Amino acid sequence: MKDAWARARPVPEDAGGAAGEATPRDFAALLSRHWPQAYRFAYRLAGRADEAEELMQQAAEEAFLAFSRFRPGTRFDRWFMRILYTTFLDRTRRERRKVFSLDDLPEGALPAGAQGDPEAALLQALDGPVRRALAALPAEYRAAVVLVDLEGLPYDDAAAILHCPVGTLRSRLHRGRLALREWLRPYVDALRREEA
Repeated sequence: MKDAWARARPVPEDAGGAAGEATPRDFAALLSRHWPQAYRFAYRLAGRADEAEELMQQAAEEAFLAFSRFRPGTRFDRWFMRILYTTFLDRTRRERRKVFSLDDLPEGALPAGAQGDPEAALLQALDGPVRRALAALPAEYRAAVVLVDLEGLPYDDAAAILHCPVGTLRSRLHRGRLALREWLRPYVDALRREEA
């Protein structure tokens, strides 16, 4: 590990350290500064706090190992969120290979009477229709919606994080928003009826 830091580039200006070689302390300071925003992104991608924490931990380890390749003068938060998104995609691909059985759930995890309709039981266990709709989006659409609509990033920054052209990002946003609008229409209609 020491050899990697010996080859490290100068610390970027926003690291808060003196110019010279990047150190683990510089990495920790940058990561600490941008942790809340990155965690929100991870949480919205993963959908659960425990999975978001695991995702953040794995992405932080990967970023630490690659910190010597961080280019000074660029934005650490965008660089780290790109690593975070790539880590999420890798985890998602690995998870697709796993088989989940409702029999593996602890007793009492499903609401009473839910054994007849396991899909409905799993949907009831999630918080809120918006979260369910967001989680139902394909990963590419969900990431685009989270970065632009929820985190407020400009299109070019979001496209850089997702490794795609801005036009592709716009397409993913459009499709994701349409899907959300369609899935949430009954929920919005119910809210409107209650207000009337």
